[in-house]
Amino acid sequence: MSQSIKEIQEEIIDEFAILDGDMEMTNFYVMELGQKLPEFNDTDRTEDNIVKGCQSKVWLTAELDGDKVIFKADSNTAITKGLVSLLVRILSGQKASEIVDAEIFFPQRIGMERFIGTQRSNGFGAMIKQMKLYALAFKSKIEA
Repeated sequence: MSQSIKEIQEEIIDEFAILDGDMEMTNFYVMELGQKLPEFNDTDRTEDNIVKGCQSKVWLTAELDGDKVIFKADSNTAITKGLVSLLVRILSGQKASEIVDAEIFFPQRIGMERFIGTQRSNGFGAMIKQMKLYALAFKSKIEA
């Protein structure tokens, strides 16, 4: 059985708790997470797949596999790639309706604003919004 959106966020909170608020280790860990993102197709690096509102370039694709949404993402900067990898880990493989209704609470619990700043916080919000929009479109398609 796959983990729920809430369970994965709790797991991430536990992982960041080990870092004990150390900024350098936290940034290094986020960059390391980005390296674990699956390979992103060069053909998907299109203007249409760029998340609007991010200072760095973030490419995001979504497809429906049965009733689950599969997200793929990449970025041109290491930190942002790590941040989007957290969202892919949480939301990819979940049902569209669960993504639409999901509360993304882990950033506040790990104190993300301390290590990413305002610009990246806005970009991170744009990533969440784009993923929820994809999920909403798939939800509408499923229910039609």
